[in-house]
Amino acid sequence: MKAAVFHAARDIRVEDVPEPVTHAPDEVLVEVAWCGICGTDLHEYTDGPIVTPVAPHPLTGATLPQVLGHEFSARVVEAGPEVTDVAVGDRVAIMPAIVCNRCRMCRRGMGHLCERFACTGLSAETGGLSRFAVLKEYQVAKLPDALSDEAGALIEPAAVAAYGVDRAGVDGGDIVLVTGAGPVGGLSALYANAVGAGLVIIAEPNPNRAKLARGLDVGPVLDPTASTFAEELADLTDGAGVDVGVECSGTTPGLGTQITAVRRAGRVVQTGLHTKPATLDAMALAEKDLSLFGSWCYRLTDWPRIIRLAATGRYPVEKVLTNRISLDAVVPQGFDALVDPLSQDLKVLVRP
Repeated sequence: MKAAVFHAARDIRVEDVPEPVTHAPDEVLVEVAWCGICGTDLHEYTDGPIVTPVAPHPLTGATLPQVLGHEFSARVVEAGPEVTDVAVGDRVAIMPAIVCNRCRMCRRGMGHLCERFACTGLSAETGGLSRFAVLKEYQVAKLPDALSDEAGALIEPAAVAAYGVDRAGVDGGDIVLVTGAGPVGGLSALYANAVGAGLVIIAEPNPNRAKLARGLDVGPVLDPTASTFAEELADLTDGAGVDVGVECSGTTPGLGTQITAVRRAGRVVQTGLHTKPATLDAMALAEKDLSLFGSWCYRLTDWPRIIRLAATGRYPVEKVLTNRISLDAVVPQGFDALVDPLSQDLKVLVRP
């Protein structure tokens, strides 16, 4: 079968690889419907290997080259004899985290912090940018008829966004500022709106991304580099500042904007991943009595909840989707397009 295989920075090849087979009675073989290109994939493409293993992974044994793709929907084509949650023919969304279920964090019910954490499509035998993939039963969740296969492929980034917003504890009526209007920023804004934020503001300096963010129709979109930004934010918050900041740009300026914009005793969550150390105004953090949260992945058991919320229409995850492409076009129309600062795309799905 054809697959998009990561070898090194700027070296992703669409090549023939063996079709995977199940090895254990609790495994599921799926045929991929749609697979998204994630910001993590883009970091691997431009600066990797970062999380893709150059030596055998301690949990999965995987090593480069790696079939990419961890945001995907699929159809079950084979289910092991111990699988009870899904059956052949079921449409599913994939929860790609692979955990040991033995370490201290797993035993505390915090598998996303597993000491030997791995991920389908980043550090595993298979990935979603291929026709077939093999997964454990706990990694697949059934999709209702109300959700399309495209929406199913967006459940993973939707869960990332939701976990970050939940970490900050958005209460009904809160004013929320999202910095960075990439896919997770857009989904964070949509989720904050879905769970009852009184006002959602998006800060995005890139005019193309800002235009796409306005299409989400959740609230004002401001340029944080404009001389009028502080005044506009003050007008929207009666001068008090926002209640919650969701930082999705993964940049020092984005984090700085949040610490400045959040009210006294406000809350900031760092959802966007930094590829290098950031600096922050620690005096402002202390003087304003702020709470700063980290956010890593998602609760592994959250797929049914996110799926149900999306199925109601209150969390319209497909609003971030801007393009659908074939596997053969994954590098020029996918990776290269998304790393271009002038790109008109937000979220690209690939049909393997």
